[in-house]
Amino acid sequence: MTPSDPERARTIGALADTPRRRAILKKLHRRPTVRGSVIALLALIVVVMVAPFFSPQNPYDLANLNLLDGRLAPGSQMMDGGTYWLGTDDQGRDMLSAILHGLRISVLVGLTTVVLATTIGALVGLVAAYAGGFIDAMLMRVVDFILGFPTILVALVLLAMLGRGIDKVILALVIVQWAHYARIMRGRALQERHKEYVEAAANLGFPAWRIMLFHLLPNCLGPVMVFATIQIAAAIVLEATLSFLGVGVPVTEPSLGLLIANGFQYLLSGDYWISMFPGLALLLLILTINILGDRLRESLDPRNA
Repeated sequence: MTPSDPERARTIGALADTPRRRAILKKLHRRPTVRGSVIALLALIVVVMVAPFFSPQNPYDLANLNLLDGRLAPGSQMMDGGTYWLGTDDQGRDMLSAILHGLRISVLVGLTTVVLATTIGALVGLVAAYAGGFIDAMLMRVVDFILGFPTILVALVLLAMLGRGIDKVILALVIVQWAHYARIMRGRALQERHKEYVEAAANLGFPAWRIMLFHLLPNCLGPVMVFATIQIAAAIVLEATLSFLGVGVPVTEPSLGLLIANGFQYLLSGDYWISMFPGLALLLLILTINILGDRLRESLDPRNA
């Protein structure tokens, strides 16, 4: 029997559909909070994707902003007869348009950061668990070093060196978050490392990279994906915090954090809408993601089977 034998290779491949996985999907489908969160999240994603096509104004085009329209209350009329349904900020920017475009930045930063951080962290964790020894110790000391610093502090220092911009924010967030995924993947991979299907693949002469990517990885993704779902919200909150502090995205591309910061000084003067509406949009986005991630975690917990 050779390693290329398709019949033997199929017996040690990644797990296919199982009763356990069908039970998880059925449990998720029955939860109304999961369905509501998924619908709300998909609706938000669709809205932010098509925002440039129906938003009343392009908030990034500073040449079209009129300072005379600044700090108008919700429902105020535009000069051309339109309506500022959510009012305007101090620069005359339509808050509805700004929130829609700000949500785009938040979703882009959250998803891109999690995808990159998950990829890097999962690969590092797999290599550490499978190789063991000196390689494992060295990689985990790097992970411990990164996790030893406060996330917001590291991100602030990195952005102070890199400058402002969406790409700089994503890079800073990936640097501070990939270590979490590496530790989770390593812990899960160590549990799977000595199981029969991994030993069978090794005895058949499969290379280490194939065993890690096609055998270990599919059976270790559960906890990592649950954590990644929750970390989307964490990345969005961190980006909003950095933008609120003035070190995130530039003022020409306002995110939700920057919009909240712009209206913070007007809260006591009665212009509540400048900060409140972006804050509510951020709250809705984070709430839907967190509910979905929490329900997914409960459904994947073997104790709840």
